[in-house]
Amino acid sequence: MTEKTVFGHPKGLFVLFFTEMWERFSYYGMRAILLLFLLDKTSGGMGLNEGEGGAIYGLYTFSVYLLSLPGGWLADNILGQRKAIWYGGIAIMLGHIVLAFPSSEAVFFTGLGLVAIGTGLLKPNISSIVSELYPGGGAIRDAAFSIFYMGINLGSFLGITIVGYLGQKIGWHYGFGAAAVAMFLGLVVYRIFAEPYLQDKGMHPKVSEVKKGDEKINPLSWVLAALLVAFVLILQFNGTFSWSSKSGVATSMGIIAVAIVIIYFANLLFASDLSKIEMKRIVILFILFWGAVLFWAGFEQQGSSLQIFADRYSDLPFGMPSSWFQNFNPFYILVFAPVLGGLWVFLEKKKLNPPLLVKFAIGLFLLGLGYYIMVWGAKIALTGVKASALVLISTYLFHTLGELCLSPVGLSAYTKLAPKKYLSQLMGIWFVAAALGNLFAGLFAGGFDEENVQQMPEMFMSIVWFCLAVGSVTLILQRPLKDWMGGIK
Repeated sequence: MTEKTVFGHPKGLFVLFFTEMWERFSYYGMRAILLLFLLDKTSGGMGLNEGEGGAIYGLYTFSVYLLSLPGGWLADNILGQRKAIWYGGIAIMLGHIVLAFPSSEAVFFTGLGLVAIGTGLLKPNISSIVSELYPGGGAIRDAAFSIFYMGINLGSFLGITIVGYLGQKIGWHYGFGAAAVAMFLGLVVYRIFAEPYLQDKGMHPKVSEVKKGDEKINPLSWVLAALLVAFVLILQFNGTFSWSSKSGVATSMGIIAVAIVIIYFANLLFASDLSKIEMKRIVILFILFWGAVLFWAGFEQQGSSLQIFADRYSDLPFGMPSSWFQNFNPFYILVFAPVLGGLWVFLEKKKLNPPLLVKFAIGLFLLGLGYYIMVWGAKIALTGVKASALVLISTYLFHTLGELCLSPVGLSAYTKLAPKKYLSQLMGIWFVAAALGNLFAGLFAGGFDEENVQQMPEMFMSIVWFCLAVGSVTLILQRPLKDWMGGIK
């Protein structure tokens, strides 16, 4: 019997769509006001300086995505994707409940930690189940991820609107409380509809679905682990790491995370008994990972440096909360995601669909174009006149188009290229790219204090040059690597 579909897609896709929508409501809504709360000195915020606030913001958003790696491992080896999503949602809800009540700094950070742990369990595994709904892959899976992406951004739009207004206009903790309610609604949707429409998908750990061979750990894995430990110890003892300040902790954690990712990929390539074609695909995933890191480092400024620019240097029409500028990103996603999703399918039929790395390069170029507009806006702000709202509105347009060329396509690519046994782990790695990007974005925002205002145009221009350079390298790599996909499109 043929499975009933909605708009040509399994009903299970829309169960995941609405579950993810409410989870993203809670995350993006809270993120929209987090840095403002950390910097606020007059309305019940924590009163931190820009360096400390940016570092905490970066560490939090870094942790949210970094924990996708152990979250993926737990699903692959112990829980299965479905249970990981359920337990993750509960942890997120509890974390937002903790944040909803004024308390000590330690309790506040506990709440952030619960949200980060829960997101690490939920985020990579819900995307893995989306991929299971489309075992044939192809352009239809890319289109499905574009629809799924619309759920993410519908939740983001609603979250930023509601949580941003409550947090900035009524009280910070009312905003945090609204995020808890949203995650509760997501859990209700998932509990009611997952079983009838997802059936057995994601119910069992992936290791139980793959033929088990010799379970002994490859000796090379121990060597690589020893190299990682030695690297960390050397940097600790020579003074490279700093744990005495929030920005020092953030920087040190970033270095350690980069080292872990490199060792992880090395272990997959050389100590995991992969076939030659699987090894080539892992190389592709490695390249996509670093392209994504650099993209997110620029893109995720919307919650950090671009939020500060909106709050201090932008003309706010109709007295709107400055956090609402972040809503242009999900709004554009909702408008353009179905357009680009349909475009990829149309071009696939005409055999004109751009290769994966070309889409990545286009995404980076569009990100750079958005920051070139910010250079212009920053120069206006330096004259003492607040920049027009059109500056950020236009910047978010090009950033969103770049995101649509890179993020859903990259997410789909990871589900298609990852060896089945390591699917959720590699989905976790994909979100570690976002983790590092968010961390770098938070550290970059630390330079936006009142004493550094004159450097704003140069800071934005540095991102423009970086995007152009990395995008060009990605284009160059496309041709020699085009046959390494092993027939997967």
